[in-house]
Amino acid sequence: MLRALSHPDRRAFVAACRDGAKSAGELAQLSDLSLATVSEHLKVLRKSGLLTLEKRGKFWFYSSSPAVLAAAIAALNLLAEVRK
Repeated sequence: MLRALSHPDRRAFVAACRDGAKSAGELAQLSDLSLATVSEHLKVLRKSGLLTLEKRGKFWFYSSSPAVLAAAIAALNLLAEVRK
C-alpha cells in the first residue's frame, strides 16, 4: 500500500477519486502521462486496494476505498511516531 502511494501521480489519482468516481480518461487528464502509463498506475492502486473499479453501463469508474486509505494513513502515522 505504501509502495502504491510512493508515486506522486498515484497519490493524485487517489485524491481525485475521494471526491467521486472517475474514469481512466478523467484521471489521465490530471497528468502528462500516456493513457497506457496511467492504466499501469491504476492497476497498482487497484492491487493495493486503494482504488476500486466499477462498471456503469459501457464505462468503468475508479473510486477510492476509504477504509484502505485510512489504514495507509494509520501506518504512516505509526511510522512518524516511531521517529520521535
